[in-house]
Amino acid sequence: MNLQALPQRADAEEMMQTAAQDARESGKGTACLVIGVDDPTALARQMSREEFEEFLHGFGERIRGVLRNSDRIALLDGERYAAILTPTQRPDLESMIQLARRLQLACDAPYSISGRSINITSHVGFCLMTRAPDPTGKAILNAAEMAADEAGRNGPGAIRAYSPEIKQGPTVQSKLASDITPALEEGRIVAYFQPQISTDTGAISGMQAVPRWLDRDRGILAEAEILPAVIAKGLQVRLSEVMLFQCFGALRAWDKLPITPGLISLPIGIEHVTDPKMYDRLKWEFDRFDVHPQQVCLVLHREVTARLDDEVIMRNVSQCAKMGCRIELAGFGTGPISVSAIRRTGAERIRIHRSFVTNVERDPEQQRLVSAIVSFAAGLGLETLAEGVATIGEHAMLGQLGCSHVQGKAISAPLPLDECAAWMLRHDARLSSIPRPDLRRGA
Repeated sequence: MNLQALPQRADAEEMMQTAAQDARESGKGTACLVIGVDDPTALARQMSREEFEEFLHGFGERIRGVLRNSDRIALLDGERYAAILTPTQRPDLESMIQLARRLQLACDAPYSISGRSINITSHVGFCLMTRAPDPTGKAILNAAEMAADEAGRNGPGAIRAYSPEIKQGPTVQSKLASDITPALEEGRIVAYFQPQISTDTGAISGMQAVPRWLDRDRGILAEAEILPAVIAKGLQVRLSEVMLFQCFGALRAWDKLPITPGLISLPIGIEHVTDPKMYDRLKWEFDRFDVHPQQVCLVLHREVTARLDDEVIMRNVSQCAKMGCRIELAGFGTGPISVSAIRRTGAERIRIHRSFVTNVERDPEQQRLVSAIVSFAAGLGLETLAEGVATIGEHAMLGQLGCSHVQGKAISAPLPLDECAAWMLRHDARLSSIPRPDLRRGA
């Protein structure tokens, strides 16, 4: 496949117009899918121009391999592909979602570029002809692109169907920002908890707190939709306070259980750690709720670890560690951090970024990278936690490579507080009744 020889946007509109006209005349249906790479800019930085074109060539070939011979593809703006489907007997939403998943499965397998293994995730947006704002080829293609834009905002690996509401994207974001303050104050932003388990024993080793917005009209909104609204209104510190309050409440509720949920992991943002009074305020909250600092793991993301030379930040972090809070450094491997800085934070665990976890069970290079991170952490006396573990195969391989803990949808999606206790009890019961082999190599 020669990229220059591929049909481009104008060709895609014409092909979609022909497909739509054929569908109307035959009483059938058609659709357009737009498939894109998550964060293509970051991916392009890892390669030369020639290598990136080689990757796009392979990406297109995989799309071509999933489609029928009569379906057509076109390259849009150099980074996305459009798939124009030959008319069939009334394609529906479910069949399109299944096709989108097959495309993602093919496209997300590792690529070999210049002897290196490249791992990606992709997003898909699609529009059924019957749902398009206008039955023209251009309108159907544009609608599929809007759905792909929406998927890209909610990625990685998101799939979205076109709906009229997507056209209101900027308006919806503005409305979210205007609604975020009352949502925080009225208790509609709540903490959900995602279980973490030990790869040694299979036991629950912690719970990660993540925000969810319970909205009567929009449903349950995830972090990717909440944070832009929070940032737009400058409410990052207020969100952290709400999450901390709910985490402490959860810990007190779980004290009554016959099993322990382990640490509760709470992300701490740059706005918190740059506050000279952060440590004093946090200590006061621990005393007020009668919660032991040893029960809480403060997760420092890349924006914080990149500024550990700041005296205020380092003072806050090190004092929290001395108080008894566990410190975890997130996004490890995605940017530089010195050994001396790690030691000064008092960190006890590093988090392996999900980009190193994807396809780790079948990609030798991913395995070597994870093994190197685990060895580095072990040399410093640190545990490791892998995030974004999506499959049982990834879980098993991470255990074999020596990763201490895992978190992701392969274990459980984030749960509301009122479902956590039942999940923990079921997990503990399964663990007690079923012999579980040690997942580590050599066990």
